[in-house]
Amino acid sequence: MEGTEQPAGRSYFVGKRDELIEARRSCRTIEDRDILVIHHQGAFYAIDLYCYHAGGPLENGDIEELNSKLCIICPKHKYKIAIADGEGIYKATDPTEKTSVHRWFSKGIKHRVHTAIETNGDVYVKLSERPGWLESDFFQGEKGKLQREKIEAAEKEAAEKEAAEKKASSA
Repeated sequence: MEGTEQPAGRSYFVGKRDELIEARRSCRTIEDRDILVIHHQGAFYAIDLYCYHAGGPLENGDIEELNSKLCIICPKHKYKIAIADGEGIYKATDPTEKTSVHRWFSKGIKHRVHTAIETNGDVYVKLSERPGWLESDFFQGEKGKLQREKIEAAEKEAAEKEAAEKKASSA
């Protein structure tokens, strides 16, 4: 669904507050960019729809608090993305430390986040003006779209092959 431009600049109408709260997650296309609008714990967030790692859609990802950050977890490969700032985080041990204790580390900002604004029961998204390229930008472009299509086709083919093998072995 295309957003409708808000006259006050580069904010785009994405839906009515109550409808977005009920939906919890909604996908929108704004200026050819696929955005995931999230309502969680009383706040709205807007992030690029496709995971920066391999282009997996984030719409069905779990949201958890990790290392004091609210994160969405990509359903495909379990990459963790802070929905407030796009930071990629992971849990590991520091090989330079004597004791092997797992703790959270940052990969830096990997994913583009946008500003969600609620005004008089309407919700708008202002696209990120963060300069420079972020990994999630790749999956918003033409090459990323082709990559996503190739991955989806390969996954579909693998699932069909598995189903055929399962059917053949049970016959």
